[in-house]
Amino acid sequence: MAALGAAIEREVAKAVFGQAGLTRMVTIALLAGGHVLLEGPPGTAKTLLAQAFARAVGLDFGRIQFTPDLMPGDILGSNLFNFQTSSFTLTKGPIFTELLLADEINRTPPKTQAALLEAMQERRVTINGEPHTMSPRFTVLATQNPIEQQGVYPLPEAQLDRFLFKLVVDYPDAAEERRIVADHGGRFKSPAVADFGVERIADAAAIAAAIDTIAEVRLADEIVDYIVRLVRATRESADLECGASPRAATLLARAACAAAALDGRDYAIPDDVQRLAAGVLRHRVILSAAAEIEGRSVEQVVAALLEREEVPR
Repeated sequence: MAALGAAIEREVAKAVFGQAGLTRMVTIALLAGGHVLLEGPPGTAKTLLAQAFARAVGLDFGRIQFTPDLMPGDILGSNLFNFQTSSFTLTKGPIFTELLLADEINRTPPKTQAALLEAMQERRVTINGEPHTMSPRFTVLATQNPIEQQGVYPLPEAQLDRFLFKLVVDYPDAAEERRIVADHGGRFKSPAVADFGVERIADAAAIAAAIDTIAEVRLADEIVDYIVRLVRATRESADLECGASPRAATLLARAACAAAALDGRDYAIPDDVQRLAAGVLRHRVILSAAAEIEGRSVEQVVAALLEREEVPR
């Protein structure tokens, strides 16, 4: 597992510079059966990251550019009448893929955003009352721009809760940005991921075997208690108006097991929980009015809760 994780990071790094941490988190999400919300300004390689990752792990890649006029049928598909057979034929939408890039998901109205809910939760789509099973590896990487506030539809809490992680994509440092300009600035067309030399190093069988390995990771009672205390603490904190749900605790535990396996361990440790806590919780809690006035961030509140909770020995 450790070798697989390192190989994925190495391949994605051929196209995306300085984002090894993001690649690792996306790998954890894939192995834990979760979805990822990427939030960052335009031009920070969110789309390129998704494309390179899909190629490296051998997943079919699909992309939907969310716009205000997009309808649920444009995502799911619809039954169209075939005049030759005098019957309706299902035309599947772009959601029927394995790795779906939901680009600028907050650009589309809630009705269309909700079209993803069943697929994200159950890996199934219902069209005209008929269920259609999707790939067990179906994973959503959604992006949103935190800068623009006009013409956007913020995701409701119910849909945010379907994402395992919300990851913040920041600008690269000076050295990384120079490397990006030196490598990408000389290309006079939009290069495909293959042009960067990203190779496929896994397939469906390898990913399935890796997921089976996750199921064998031991989650000690002390780690379970630690996760439960941390999540329950978010509901009791005066800095938070709304805390995290039991689903957050379950997903945090599952992600900790995936992180442990990628580190080559068959048991989870408190460090796994601490490294993943912000990504799992930042979109599931709401700051209180007092905390907002004081200028505190969700990340600061979660860090304070981690310091306060006793760490298992």
